[in-house]
Amino acid sequence: MKNVEMDLKGDKLTITVDITKEFGLSSSGKSLIIASTEGNVSIPGKEEIKIGLNIYRKP
Repeated sequence: MKNVEMDLKGDKLTITVDITKEFGLSSSGKSLIIASTEGNVSIPGKEEIKIGLNIYRKP
């Protein structure tokens, strides 16, 4: 994962992303990547639940 932190407390999932970070252009070159799970990943402590997250902006 890039710039994504997940914390599960009880039934609440908290996702933390530093929106000041950048990881370059997407493969298409149309977006600037800020954060990504880089595909679907399991939520810590709940392996049967998956999340896929992409955060980006226009370059």
